[in-house]
Amino acid sequence: MLKTTKACLAAISVALLASGTASAQDYPKTNLNVQGGWATAGIYQEIEVPFWTERLPSITGGNVTATIASLNEKGLKGPEVFRLMRTGVIDFGTSALGYVAGDDPQNEGPDLAGIALDIETARKVSDAYKATLSKLYMEKYGIRLLMLYPAEAQVFWCNSPIASLADLRGKKVRTGNRTVADFVEAAGGVTVTMPFGEVVTSLQLGVIDCAVTGTFSGNSAGWHEVTTHLYPLTVGWSPFMYAVNAKRWEKLDPSLQTLLTEEFAKLEDDIWSAGDARTTEGLNCATGGACTFGKPGSMTLVPLAEADSALRAQYVAEVVLPRFAERCGEACIADWNQTVGSLIGIEAK
Repeated sequence: MLKTTKACLAAISVALLASGTASAQDYPKTNLNVQGGWATAGIYQEIEVPFWTERLPSITGGNVTATIASLNEKGLKGPEVFRLMRTGVIDFGTSALGYVAGDDPQNEGPDLAGIALDIETARKVSDAYKATLSKLYMEKYGIRLLMLYPAEAQVFWCNSPIASLADLRGKKVRTGNRTVADFVEAAGGVTVTMPFGEVVTSLQLGVIDCAVTGTFSGNSAGWHEVTTHLYPLTVGWSPFMYAVNAKRWEKLDPSLQTLLTEEFAKLEDDIWSAGDARTTEGLNCATGGACTFGKPGSMTLVPLAEADSALRAQYVAEVVLPRFAERCGEACIADWNQTVGSLIGIEAK
């Protein structure tokens, strides 16, 4: 696990500025219109903004610039990004795959609940499924996929004692996507859908008993102030995509296309590394551990119950995968089996 200090994310930003290959190539004057992620997330401030406003101008002699705004600044909720890129309102954009899973269940493919317990597995699954989503996005939205990247480990935040998955039975649990909802329902929980911004108040008022989000996202949003127990069983990584309007991409100078392809490959590696660091930092901060750039908390960190390993596998095999297959269809599930399934040794029927 990477060292979870602010220096880790700072080092990534420095790398973005310094790791490029110097070139005398005269890139054409180009300004890119970018829709970034959530302003409250460390990824936006620490990595996205420096990439677009410092890194690219630096290695192109100031010829390539970008105008970037967060989802918060634009008053967007996330799902609109796909449509805005399709219509050419924005050139480049990022959004969570879970936001458009209702449009096409294939978006659930790289992050089915309970499949990837560690970030190394999550990265392999993401890479294995990338070609599938690239094809989907080009055909359905007219956008070119540039990279997939994680938030951090998605875990359970509860405002009452919880010792294992069995304790979710009967509890009202806010889930961020359909596949996590399937997992929670398999455990006997009652799933609740609500925007991220309403979770804190709902926990305070007892509208919900638990909620699932990332370790760092929850800590940043102050969930540790309204919950008492954190159960760190990873049920996903909330992957995001970065893409570009295909027509806009085709109009870019070939030299810039090459540069952006190379730089996004580096950026993808950097954000996966940051996701690892953010996972540990959020967990530590919320539960009274070493906390460098998060918000100190005093939640109870619940040890993973030994029996939950078998239960997790059971829920995945008996509920998560069959429901995904039902939503996704035969062709989709056959593709998933050939990509992700073959990688992790699981076959969805």
